[in-house]
Amino acid sequence: MPALITADELAAAIERRAVRVVDVQYALGGPPGARLYAEGHVPGAPFLDLETALAGAPGSGGRHPLPDPGALQDALRACGLGDEDEVVVYDQRTSLSASRAWWVLRWAGHPGVRVLDGGLAAWARAGRPVSTEPVTPSPGDLTVRPGSVPVLDANGAATMARAGVLLDVRTPERYRGDHEPVDHTAGHVPGAVNLPMADLLHEDGTFLPPERIREVLARVGVGRDTPVGTTCGSGITAAQMALALHLVRVDAVPYVGSWSEWIEDPARPVALGKDP
Repeated sequence: MPALITADELAAAIERRAVRVVDVQYALGGPPGARLYAEGHVPGAPFLDLETALAGAPGSGGRHPLPDPGALQDALRACGLGDEDEVVVYDQRTSLSASRAWWVLRWAGHPGVRVLDGGLAAWARAGRPVSTEPVTPSPGDLTVRPGSVPVLDANGAATMARAGVLLDVRTPERYRGDHEPVDHTAGHVPGAVNLPMADLLHEDGTFLPPERIREVLARVGVGRDTPVGTTCGSGITAAQMALALHLVRVDAVPYVGSWSEWIEDPARPVALGKDP
């Protein structure tokens, strides 16, 4: 099943009642996702909160660690999801939080999930209706099976940086440590290679076509058989990059704790500037 779906394809699938649509709008440092949802969403889509459902409490594991499986299961069931459902997730535009939902659902053992490419903005551009009516579906029966896809911890990220390619997908300024607006320490995991996520997106927030993604990846030494990990600030954009690589059949493993976990242990080394 393709990982992405267009607005027109989604509209047709909704008409056939072939999918469950879930809103995961989220803005780092912006208005709460619930407010974005209230301002407009795909008709019939319930809201799934990234902070409380798709991540655990911040702490030594970073700002957005893996969610508690029980809490995740409760949240997914509250969205009406069942084990046999094909799920489509979306956010405002860039698939940032939708990619986190895509990855977490697969980690939870539910591979039947796709992302609306371009999010709610693409839906509206296609002339599709936008609703402000809240949706509370009947509870579903989805069973969470954690660990269904691999994930990197800090040691795994360090190993990947040495033995494969660890892609740091933050802006070059944050990667180099020139500017760190979020975390208390600047820099990157030693050996990580910088590939800003924005390099794989069109201006409208949709993903580049596969051939363009392959060209960008080749510039940082990533091919079809390259062992790849992804890291960012707190594991959200790392999942977005994992989705981009999935589109070209590269199996990337996110470091979910990412930089916000890495710097919680003062014994871990910090690199600044551009690695050779």
